[in-house]
Amino acid sequence: MRRLAAALVLLATLASCSNPNTVGTVGVDWTGNDIAIEAVADPEIAGIICHVAYFNRSFIDRMQQGNWLEDPSFSAIDCSANGPLTIGSIAMNQGGEEIFKQARSLIFKSLRVTRVYDPANKSIIYLAHGREIQQGSGKMSLSVVPLTGLDVTWTNGAPAGF
Repeated sequence: MRRLAAALVLLATLASCSNPNTVGTVGVDWTGNDIAIEAVADPEIAGIICHVAYFNRSFIDRMQQGNWLEDPSFSAIDCSANGPLTIGSIAMNQGGEEIFKQARSLIFKSLRVTRVYDPANKSIIYLAHGREIQQGSGKMSLSVVPLTGLDVTWTNGAPAGF
């Protein structure tokens, strides 16, 4: 059983190291725990890039804690416009839509980024949050990209009032 758990931890570690979206990894302690920073482009809004930071537990930390198959849900996000924006088909409802998902455990936990359009304030909101099957998760981070003053093109026509 221990060999299986060790193999799964090794596979998860190797998978996280080979992510082409990783722009930085900051070591935080002697056991090898890291904070990874990934660049996440919005698939429907060209010109917006989000940087998501999250905690990666080391092999030593996993062995010490006895919780081998999951990482904490903590995350941070910051998004910005890095050029003219071209907005495609985005959800206009209050629930928004998920644009990024990454497993944080073997089955029960994931890190997600959800985009919400705020028509009253002409802004795009990005919410990084954990999702857990049991008990949910209150760990979240928020970033807002105001559209006012930016060069914005809507491919499906601008919404009313824009």
